[in-house]
Amino acid sequence: MSKLIHHFLKIDVREAEFARRGFHCPRPDVRERLEYVVQTFLHGYHAALQESNEKNLASRLSAVEMDFQGFAYDGAAMALALLDGFSHWRKRFQHFLGGAGKQHIYMLHVGAGWAYARLPWLRRRIESAIRNFHPVLRWLVIDGYGFHEGYFHHRTAVQAGKMPSQLSGDARHVFYQGLGRSLWFVNGADASQISQTISSFAAQYHSDAWSGIGLACAYAGGSSRAEIDELQFHAGAHSAALAQGAAFAAKARQLADNPARHTEIACGILCGMTAEKAAALCDETLNQTGNHPSPYQQWRRLLQQSFLLETRGKSHELHPQLVAAKYS
Repeated sequence: MSKLIHHFLKIDVREAEFARRGFHCPRPDVRERLEYVVQTFLHGYHAALQESNEKNLASRLSAVEMDFQGFAYDGAAMALALLDGFSHWRKRFQHFLGGAGKQHIYMLHVGAGWAYARLPWLRRRIESAIRNFHPVLRWLVIDGYGFHEGYFHHRTAVQAGKMPSQLSGDARHVFYQGLGRSLWFVNGADASQISQTISSFAAQYHSDAWSGIGLACAYAGGSSRAEIDELQFHAGAHSAALAQGAAFAAKARQLADNPARHTEIACGILCGMTAEKAAALCDETLNQTGNHPSPYQQWRRLLQQSFLLETRGKSHELHPQLVAAKYS
């Protein structure tokens, strides 16, 4: 039965190909990078299906180059959560979360969201299913759910705007953060296309989607300084949400001790500070959430308020030559 489940859970590596998914990405170098991100995710996913020993699994994941290591842990978390979903007496995901994978705790929660998206009996009651998770980080499972729907069902979730009906108001905002994050892949990191897609969402979710874009930009990379400037221009009134997402990426990389140059550049432009300071601001604002009934949403709000002064003073007039350079 175990072998049958493992065989059933395998994912074709061709699912990482943009052409197969129908994603828009005019730049080959960006497409190759983002496809590699998904390939690394699938590497971690299949490693977790193959390795029953936690130490051996961690060794395989840690062998991945530092820049992409978080995606391997993300994929492994999806596999472990799926396996737990088929065998309720096992807690492989929770053991990994508190053990060998704890440095990647952000990515592991997101990966669990991918798994819950594929298990109907958990997807239908996802908020109650994560009730015993960390009171703040459990919302990243909803983020992962949103990303999964955007990546694998973008015609339904993105183009048709179909929203899971079972989600609460708070969960819907987090779902759209994950859905927005998926647009970095669906729209090939193209600022203009991303902006156009987000504008088709209900206005109440625009900031959520832009925060997802900031997270993806700063964590996955793929854009030049000029393109990040353009991204900030398109975000306009939602620039603070874009910065909040970038700060989340900085915190995830700091905790995992896998800094990246593109994260530093993105934080410098979007947050107006170093990645280290952006990560510290995440800690500071998280400590301010106290006993708020919606701690994750409050954390995001406090972070965005912290960036308002930074972004308010910036001009949103993008020099015509900057736009022209992108297409030259």
